[in-house]
Amino acid sequence: MGNLDNQYIIRRLQEDLQFDVHVIGESFGLLSLGTSKERIIDLLKFLKEDDTLGFSYLTDITAVHYPGLALPFCIVYHLHNLVENVRIRVKVFIGGEVPSIPTATVLWHGANWMERETYDFFGIDFQGHPDLRRILNMDDLEVFPMRKEYPLEDPNRVDKKDFYFGR
Repeated sequence: MGNLDNQYIIRRLQEDLQFDVHVIGESFGLLSLGTSKERIIDLLKFLKEDDTLGFSYLTDITAVHYPGLALPFCIVYHLHNLVENVRIRVKVFIGGEVPSIPTATVLWHGANWMERETYDFFGIDFQGHPDLRRILNMDDLEVFPMRKEYPLEDPNRVDKKDFYFGR
């Protein structure tokens, strides 16, 4: 072993791949891959179970909201190969009135709470999740607080007027 670098990972995925995968970038040495929501579970399973890749540890699942894009929600998976100490990021862009993606709990039981948190803050529906409900916010909360659907500042605040700052 010891040869697990970003170029090897890309080559390995291209060799054996029936997946729709593209390289998004390698910022600070962390390889970021993108795929479609239809292929995400197959890709995660391959990354986890392949003998040469071995990304067996799911570090995190989260989301990002980009309101100006056609597919405004990006689901982000961080995986870690503990033997080689290599990390990888996998992104999936999705849209829709109720954005949805298949659950990763079929591969990692620890994905349960991560997906619940992502649902709680972004409203992402993880299809097939065993217990998808709010985990941190109140059950009767009708909004998803991490969505960028609200103005950053209250336009009625008087202490933010320009004339108070000499502008």
